[in-house]
Amino acid sequence: MKILKIIFLIILIPTSLLANTDYFNEGLTFYKKNDFEKAKFKFEQDLVFNPKNEQSYLYLSKIFNTQNKKKLEEQNLNTVILLNPKNEEAVFNLAKLKLEESDFKESKKIIEKLLKFCKDYCQKSAQLKTQIEKSLKK
Repeated sequence: MKILKIIFLIILIPTSLLANTDYFNEGLTFYKKNDFEKAKFKFEQDLVFNPKNEQSYLYLSKIFNTQNKKKLEEQNLNTVILLNPKNEEAVFNLAKLKLEESDFKESKKIIEKLLKFCKDYCQKSAQLKTQIEKSLKK
């Protein structure tokens, strides 16, 4: 009887773990199809099982951006940055969000931090910094 229980557990546990990891990929599929409500639900499900998955938070912020829910977008971007302070996309998007909110000083501060460690977003960040500086001079 013990052998049956052990075999059952060996079969059951990996299956449940695989089910949990699919939520992010399912969310990504829905996101690419612009089905943002289903994508949002899947990313939120993923966060129940993987609360430190910065990618789920990043995609949630992108969804909230398309829905013009700026406060929720900012909360998710801040969570990404909390989990990974060097996530260039999140830092850049937060700087853009602050610029859209006319918080030029905060946006400049964020973009200057990004320029210290950027690899992929250097050119975009430099352009955004120029845009911010022009706005500050007005």
